[in-house]
Amino acid sequence: MNRFPIWKYLVIAVVLIVSTIYTLPNFFGETPAVQISSTRQSATVDTVLMARVETVLQQQGIKPAGLFLDGNSLKVRFNDPDTQIKARDIIQQALGDTYIIALNLLAASPEWLSKLHANPMFLGLDLRGGVHFLLEVDMQAAVDKTMERYAGDIRRELKTAKIRYGAIKRTGNTALEVQLRDQETLNAAADKLARSLPSLTFSSDDQLFRLSLALKPEEITRIQSDAVSQNITTLHNRVNELGVAEPVIQQAGPSRIVVQLPGVQDTAKAKDILGRTATLQVRMVEDDPSRVAEAMAGNVPTGYELLDEASSQGIQKILLKKDVELTGDNINSAQPGFDQNGGASVDIGLDSTGAEIFRSLTAENIGKRMAMVLVEKNKSEVVTAPVIRSEIGGGRVQISGSMNPAEANDVALLLRAGSLAAPMNIIEERTIGPSLGKENIEKGFSATLWGFAAIAVFMVLYYRVFGLISVASLGVNLFMLIALLSMLQATLTLPGIAAIALTLGMAIDANVLINERIREELRNGVPPQSAIQAGYSHAWATILDSNVTTLIAGIALLVFGSGPVRGFAVVHCLGILTSMFSAVLVSRGIVNLWYGRRRRLTAVSIGQVWKPETK
Repeated sequence: MNRFPIWKYLVIAVVLIVSTIYTLPNFFGETPAVQISSTRQSATVDTVLMARVETVLQQQGIKPAGLFLDGNSLKVRFNDPDTQIKARDIIQQALGDTYIIALNLLAASPEWLSKLHANPMFLGLDLRGGVHFLLEVDMQAAVDKTMERYAGDIRRELKTAKIRYGAIKRTGNTALEVQLRDQETLNAAADKLARSLPSLTFSSDDQLFRLSLALKPEEITRIQSDAVSQNITTLHNRVNELGVAEPVIQQAGPSRIVVQLPGVQDTAKAKDILGRTATLQVRMVEDDPSRVAEAMAGNVPTGYELLDEASSQGIQKILLKKDVELTGDNINSAQPGFDQNGGASVDIGLDSTGAEIFRSLTAENIGKRMAMVLVEKNKSEVVTAPVIRSEIGGGRVQISGSMNPAEANDVALLLRAGSLAAPMNIIEERTIGPSLGKENIEKGFSATLWGFAAIAVFMVLYYRVFGLISVASLGVNLFMLIALLSMLQATLTLPGIAAIALTLGMAIDANVLINERIREELRNGVPPQSAIQAGYSHAWATILDSNVTTLIAGIALLVFGSGPVRGFAVVHCLGILTSMFSAVLVSRGIVNLWYGRRRRLTAVSIGQVWKPETK
């Protein structure tokens, strides 16, 4: 009567085996390591670099626990944090600034588990350690940058409409003032700008012939909101390009951004990663011999800047105007490619505004040189400075020069990552060491273990053999939950551990319902085999209803929550699914194996069955 078909036992066996395999990596812990990654593809990370690092360490008497290539980075394991820090300094000194040398933690799983793609769960900052930053976006700088852009737009619009104007200056934080020559030009300028710049409010002084333009309140709000959003996107691009695993980058309030990098122990290096953004500037070259000679003599004229330009003859000096004609804010796309001569290039797509600016710039400066300047970490580098041969329209720009394909890919990568919409200040900086994370894991593990033990003791004392079976299914549930989290590479935090402990308490409810239903059937005089059958079948509807309603609450937390709340919700929802499987299918399978083979079953060990008194 109570026997499973063979395929159900096979399903349970496969689930047990897979759960065991994917749970095991979480018991091996982590080892300190140094991660070496390149900031540019021209500086490769390969076996040659690995041999070089190993040689450098051996010369200093340091023997690493292992070296291996992982994607675009080299990872070097060590046996203790002291050796890790010492090795980091040695490697940094040997490789220079071409590579990013960061402290990290790596899973200590055996190689055979890694080959099966059985990896431990990602641990959050509170469990693994790492760095935490709270950044505040400079909203005034975002508004200032926008006002500079509007000033440029006003100049271009008036120039296109052939309206003569005087000075354009700032009046306050969010307003501009344009001086016109007479009432006629004032009216023409107001009409032209009102149609092309609808996000500004206009007022005029008819006596002084001045036109005032101010940002609308909703435009200021949009600028500030967009600044935070763009900075978050830029930080995501930079951190993801550099391979930091499971970063947390999210908005916290109207002007603040939280950045968490689990496993990274080097605060200075984390700042370096966050600061690696680049943008492109288009500036005109000054080729006047007298001014160039004056600048080369050390007297750079006002309004000019002397920069380095890489060419086939080596590094040469080039004199540029400080006025920026076009910035990377107008770049929609950047991809590496090849020019008409087969040389490496970067193909850039501009938005409509950028395309019009570039068309006008090239049309007005035919025969002159135009420099493409890459600005990274406040350092300016001239990528190329070609002569403008004709007007260039359409929004497609190609920059090429003395670069190889790897360098072209680097430039495209940096331009795609974008520039920060506004500067950010670090207002909170916190480093959580691995020892604190280890303590949190131990406390969470102890809480879960003692909770499991208390449940096990109660169930065995109260339900005897059926209690033991319930405990076994609860253990399977725990293994399945950890295996699922590992397979999905979910990030486990302290709230997640709390959700595991809660899942254990909720999972045993299903077994209690089943056991009590079997007791009820036995009290009513139903034979044991029939009581087992009825207990599981009748309890299923109640178990399903209770778990579905709880699952709905968990999904709501997952959809509308953020941060630790979502981490809790993920574990909670997965725990509900695994508890339904283990409480019904696994425990029933064990019961069938133990009692189902007995044809004449007269009693079952399920604790005291109180029969109602008959009069």
